Amino acid sequence: MILALVLNYLPSYGWVLKGGWNIADCVARSYDVEAMEFGTVAAGRIGLAVLRRLAPFYVKLHYTDRHRLPEATEKELDLTWHSTVEDMMKVCDVVTINCPLHPETEHLFDDALIAKRKRGAYIVNTARGKICDRDAIVRAHESGQLAGYAGDVWFPQPAPKDHPWRSMPYHGTTPHISGTSLSAQARYAAGVREILECWFEGKPIRNEYLIVDGGKLAGTGAHSYSAGNATSGSEEAARFKATAA
Repeated sequence: MILALVLNYLPSYGWVLKGGWNIADCVARSYDVEAMEFGTVAAGRIGLAVLRRLAPFYVKLHYTDRHRLPEATEKELDLTWHSTVEDMMKVCDVVTINCPLHPETEHLFDDALIAKRKRGAYIVNTARGKICDRDAIVRAHESGQLAGYAGDVWFPQPAPKDHPWRSMPYHGTTPHISGTSLSAQARYAAGVREILECWFEGKPIRNEYLIVDGGKLAGTGAHSYSAGNATSGSEEAARFKATAA
């Protein structure tokens, strides 16, 4: 998704489908990723994996997380840690969102935060739709504050046919597919089997599989989430249900 946005791939592919060959329009918004500043909101299992995949592109890598990575990892990938999202946003050309949805991250990317970014930057959200304020993303597109937005998460889901993200001029959004590839489904099945086997055999469940235990956050859940309610808006989802795609 990052490459599709920065290289202006989707509009260029669109010219092919139309039978055209308009190279000037294709490259008018096309850049190389080399030397760009990339940042991830959260650097847990997924965020760190994203940083590792970006490193070979010769980019400058940044991250923000309430749990700072080990010094050895920062040196290995030449990472710059930021204590706040706001601080990181000021320097990054591309920000990827890899944190869970909880009270601290709900609508984190609102008008105020997006305004602190470089003008013409990009956001890739593969975490949860409600981490971004839906209408703030649209406004940032219209003003040019954002050069593009991509992700496969929405609020509500399924997204209604008139969801404003569908018609933004420079986006690469897809249905919520990132965890549903055939390969991912095989991993799900193996993980569920392991959890069930541990449960029936009275063995401890691996920490990375634990979210809640005994009514309290545990394992990965305790590391990644904060307690509280981030489920508001269900009435909005219900209102859109009749027009969902």
